[in-house]
Amino acid sequence: MPASAGMTGPFMNRYAVLGQPIAHSLSPQIHLAFAEQAGAKITYERIEVAPEGLAERLAELHAHRYAGLNVTSPHKLGALAAAVEKTPRAELAGAANTLTHTANGWRGDTTDGEGLVRDLRDNLKWPLAGQRVLLLGSGGATRSVLKALLDEKPALLTISSRTPWTVEQLAADFKAHGPVRPCTHMALKGDRYDLIVNATSAGYQGQVPRLPENLLEGGGACYDLLYGEASEPFRAWAQKQQAARIADGLGMLVEQAAAAFGLWHGQRPATAPVIEKLRRA
Repeated sequence: MPASAGMTGPFMNRYAVLGQPIAHSLSPQIHLAFAEQAGAKITYERIEVAPEGLAERLAELHAHRYAGLNVTSPHKLGALAAAVEKTPRAELAGAANTLTHTANGWRGDTTDGEGLVRDLRDNLKWPLAGQRVLLLGSGGATRSVLKALLDEKPALLTISSRTPWTVEQLAADFKAHGPVRPCTHMALKGDRYDLIVNATSAGYQGQVPRLPENLLEGGGACYDLLYGEASEPFRAWAQKQQAARIADGLGMLVEQAAAAFGLWHGQRPATAPVIEKLRRA
């Protein structure tokens, strides 16, 4: 049952995204576009909140009967901790980016992995099954997408970071869901991959991870979970590797939002026109 079904009161059409900073968020444009498709009348706002005030603000928004919340950096861990119900994929990821109103509190879920796979597989038409995939990073972004990538049955999935212990722990945490090869960046030397996915935040500092040369197979693809200016450093690196296909994470952003919208409203919106509109803008 969607979040708003069977619920009454003046606030159940209210939605918001929480983060710090949050002024840059495209979530309002995305969700209002989805609502227009569905013929739903909603409000959607940006709410900036500091980490130490998150739990109190979530309780306040629940009391005010907001139907659902999107959660972005740095609150995904805190959102899961504050949820009274947690989906299995959110528990595995250790983070929540989507909160749904229930009678007793918030239900925490993560739609990031679903959003990534839908963008890669359905929008970009990049194959995942049987491919050699390198996932860069060992933080929350990696945890949020790892199971979804494993579910697509790649021939090889390597996760890589600067230090060995973080990726080794990730591989152990996800071993029940498929084989994961942990590796440091420098130990990748000699490897070849069909798809390299950047799940690090280095682009925010204008950087890319230090990687060996010749990691990308001829005709291979590079994808960055970041989008906009933050994705430019990895794009430049991918061009130097002669990647045949390069994409940023704008499509993932829209697809994860569509998955959240589906949880709340019981129908999944069309994403292609929204992605196209944001690209033009």
